[in-house]
Amino acid sequence: MPKRVQPMRKNKTFRIVSSLFFQLLLVPLFAQVGLVKMPTEASFQDLPLDSSFVWIENYDYQDNKAYNLRAHAIGVQAINRAYFTKDDATIAKAHELLRNFHDATKAFTFDSIIYHGLKAIEYYAKIDNLQKVAQLNNTLSMDYLGMSEFKKGEEALFRALAIYETLGDEAGIARAYQSLSLFSLGMQEPERSIQYADQAMALFKKADDYIAMAMTYLRHIRSYTLLEQYDKAYQAATECIKLCETKVPADAMERGFSGRDIAGRAYSFRGNISIARQDYERALEDYTKTWEMSVADYGEYISAGWRGEMGIACRYLGRYEEALEHLLAATQLTKDLEQQSEATTGYYQEMAICYKALGDYEKALAYQDEVIALKDKVYAEKVATLEEETFAKYETEKKDQLLASQEADLAQKAYVQKLTIAGTSVMAVLLLTLFYYFRKNQQTNTALNIKNQENELLLKEVHHRVKNNLEMVSSLLKLQSVKTNDAAAKDVMLASQSRVQSMGIIHQKLYQGKNLATIEMLDYFKNLGENTLDAFGANEQVEVVYDMPPVELDVDTAIPIGLIVNELLTNTLKYAFPGEGKGTVTLSLKEMDNQQLHLLVADNGIGIPTDVKAKGTGFGTQLIKLLTAQLQGTLKTDFKHGTQWSFCLEKANLN
Repeated sequence: MPKRVQPMRKNKTFRIVSSLFFQLLLVPLFAQVGLVKMPTEASFQDLPLDSSFVWIENYDYQDNKAYNLRAHAIGVQAINRAYFTKDDATIAKAHELLRNFHDATKAFTFDSIIYHGLKAIEYYAKIDNLQKVAQLNNTLSMDYLGMSEFKKGEEALFRALAIYETLGDEAGIARAYQSLSLFSLGMQEPERSIQYADQAMALFKKADDYIAMAMTYLRHIRSYTLLEQYDKAYQAATECIKLCETKVPADAMERGFSGRDIAGRAYSFRGNISIARQDYERALEDYTKTWEMSVADYGEYISAGWRGEMGIACRYLGRYEEALEHLLAATQLTKDLEQQSEATTGYYQEMAICYKALGDYEKALAYQDEVIALKDKVYAEKVATLEEETFAKYETEKKDQLLASQEADLAQKAYVQKLTIAGTSVMAVLLLTLFYYFRKNQQTNTALNIKNQENELLLKEVHHRVKNNLEMVSSLLKLQSVKTNDAAAKDVMLASQSRVQSMGIIHQKLYQGKNLATIEMLDYFKNLGENTLDAFGANEQVEVVYDMPPVELDVDTAIPIGLIVNELLTNTLKYAFPGEGKGTVTLSLKEMDNQQLHLLVADNGIGIPTDVKAKGTGFGTQLIKLLTAQLQGTLKTDFKHGTQWSFCLEKANLN
């Protein structure tokens, strides 16, 4: 009897491998030619999660909205399954893959890309995968750039830069600086863009990364052009072209561009610079070079877009018929690709100018009408796009809320009983702990407030006593001067009394004011002026003008300035207005910046004749110079019209 052959048993492993082969290799291929439909979410349930990840990672974007939406549903299913694993690395990977899917397909708005990017960063941070966190922050910055949210993008780049610096990853640091340069351009800050580009360039040169250097030169070109530094922009473009043609490998890529692509852009930018410099022949040469390179790489049809620039250069050269040929080719391409934009509007405007110059006013008017119509169309498309994005954002937020709700339900079902017991216990302990520390902080703060009040009271008492002691010294000097018959000695004592009083006023202001650390100088000058005028009995004879805003200074700065002003005011009242002469004294103190002060003491008196010997002992002048040096200052005098003393001083607490 012949032996019976047993049918082959298809075990589970064989089914999974077969399904994986079909889903990963055959389905995408057949779907492109319409032989099979897109797989459903159910067909992926039996596959290992890693296999679903591989499918998403290798997904081939289709120009079919329904197809892409089905693929997105499979990606969301993969994320749900990832959360079931409770493994942070798996969840991070799922979000990263769906973020990349959104970026490739543009099936939804940038919000979806950014949402999954942020979630991926969050979970990679939990497992301390700093390289991934930095990489995704760098990528996230480009997503924000697409939304013109420059500040958020810049913040993401600074986070990436900090991580790269921690890791000592110079290549990552250079990329971050290069991206920061691009963001600075977007924010119309070309000077900052150049600084970042220089930092990136130094690191790229160190690594001999020639294509990255070439891409960085493009940042230099655009930045110098914005600054209208056309010579530097032209030089950067020339260096970029030379680098691409001599150093960059043929197969090297940078942000999706080859070395020839970058060189072509450099030729185009250099042409723009020549247009700005009105060197139209050279501009046409560079534009033509860009077009020829594009034709060699991508064919003549798709390269027609570059001919628009050639047409503009020809129009400037007065070669109107040649300009029209180029402009017509460029605008025809935008029509074919249905990508008419503001650049197309500019081309129509140029064509209208050319036809007008050739005397064909009918066509010139027709293209002028095209300009108006296209502007209206572009505006309408922008409005429609905003409406679609708003609706898509609303739908995306609903899906994200549903996903978050599912995550919360899963976590609640798994841990609800344990969390109830543990949560109650922890909450009780936490509340007791918080209450304990709250009471302790209250007691500490109360004690500190009492201590601060005591210290403030003591400090005020110190200033009060110093002021009283200075008044006592002033009174002793006054008594001594009354009993002294020597006129020179009496003048010295009165001058010393005035100096002591100027310091006493400062301490009086300190204990009377709310701020124990600073003096308000305008009020201080007014008190000093009134006391000095009273001392000389010159209230009716001399007027003091205070040409200054309120200025607050610390004690170490206020005392030297007070002594200087007292000395000069005293000298003015002694010598500037002899006899019964009347006059005006101007006091001014202004802050030039956080460090510098400008002090001016001037009068309209008789001045100081150069041929007359100075009166007095000269001690006052010497004191003024010493105090000026103490405040790291300089002194200028002018005796042509009265007397003017001008000081440039530094605040004492900065020396």
